Amino acid sequence: MSLSPSDPLVLGRVVGDVVDPFTRLISLRVTYGHRQVTNGIDIRSSQIVNKPTVEIGGDDLRNFYTLVMVDPDVPSPSNPHLREYLHWLVTDIPATTGTAYGNEIVCYENPRPNSGIHRVVLILFRQLGRHTVYAPEWRQRFNTREFAENYNLGLPVAAVFFNCQRENGCGGRRM
Repeated sequence: MSLSPSDPLVLGRVVGDVVDPFTRLISLRVTYGHRQVTNGIDIRSSQIVNKPTVEIGGDDLRNFYTLVMVDPDVPSPSNPHLREYLHWLVTDIPATTGTAYGNEIVCYENPRPNSGIHRVVLILFRQLGRHTVYAPEWRQRFNTREFAENYNLGLPVAAVFFNCQRENGCGGRRM
C-alpha cells in the first residue's frame, strides 16, 4: 500500500524532497534514549548527540538493509541549496535486527542545525546482497535518490523523520 497524501512523510515533503513515493514494507523503530521517533516529532540537538537505537523488522535474516540518515534542509530550510547532508550510513543490517548488527560505513554525526527547523530523515533500503553498498566520498550534497540508484537499492522500504533545531530555537515546523 503506497503512502497516502495525508501521510506525515508526504505532508512533511520528505517524499518529494528526499525520496520518491514508496510503499512501507518493513517496520523501522528509531529511539534516542527512551524517546521513540515518530514522524514530525520535535527533538532538540542536545537530545541526539549519541546515535539512536534502530531496530528493523522483516522475517528473513538473509535479507540485508541499508539505513541512510540525512538532513535535506542545509544550510537552512528557506534556502536548502546544500541539500542533503549525510549524517549516518549503515549497511548490511540483517532483517529482524538493528544497526548494531550492520556495518557502519559513515559514522554517526549528530545534527546541529544553525538556523531554522531542519528535517532529519532516516530511510531504509533493501540491499540486493551483502557487501554491495559502499561509503560515498563525502557527506555534503549527498543525494539519497542517486545513492539508491548507484547501488540498485530501488525505492525505500521504510522511513521516519523528525524536526530538529538548535537549543535556543523556538516554535515548531508549520505544515
